[in-house]
Amino acid sequence: MSLKLYELVGADAARPFSPYCWRTRMALAHKGLAAESLPWRFTEKSAIAPHGSEKVPVLLHHDKPVVDSWAIATYLEDNFPDRPSLFGGEGGRAMARMLNAWGDIAIVGGVFPLIIADIPKNLAEVDAAYFRQSREARFGGKSLEEVMASRDTGVVAFRKSLEVMRQALKKQPFIGGSAPNYADYIVFGGFQWARVTSPFKLLEADDPVYAWREKLLDAFDGMARRSPGHAV
Repeated sequence: MSLKLYELVGADAARPFSPYCWRTRMALAHKGLAAESLPWRFTEKSAIAPHGSEKVPVLLHHDKPVVDSWAIATYLEDNFPDRPSLFGGEGGRAMARMLNAWGDIAIVGGVFPLIIADIPKNLAEVDAAYFRQSREARFGGKSLEEVMASRDTGVVAFRKSLEVMRQALKKQPFIGGSAPNYADYIVFGGFQWARVTSPFKLLEADDPVYAWREKLLDAFDGMARRSPGHAV
């Protein structure tokens, strides 16, 4: 089986940190599939341009590119139907599609200003410069440090935004029900991104969301926990 995955790394090639690449990593593990990791950095756009993308993840299956974490998840589900299902049927796929958008907006969007100035510390100089310039432009010229300055109050609002998820986890161990599925991996990707790049504590230890995250860190023989990260 020829699977290769371009995934975002920083100065340490063994420290993948993109929330979207982690969605894909977890999906591959769920399917019991192994992919060769192809480390990719922010300024290496020429490496994936031939595959029709400027961003990762990019999955190659027999050198055929599949671009975007959601497209990869649906590709894996449709092309490896004999493996454990990521969605549990079309209804589950439809609900995961909605959650994919919520994960982008509420989780990735909510976490970003809380860790943004910590991310360049993980990057080589050229990539750190690119990250700072491009992200500061998104915030109207504010420095990364200015954006992150209010994170001690911002994290309170972020925790409140998880209440719907928290209520579900009080009744079931995973978003997907009794076992994790792609819905869980969508959300987990954002928390793993934060854990790998920043020492900032997003969750209180008595939060059901924290307990859920711990279970996913231990999933697949501790794959995510073994990836270098902070004790948060």
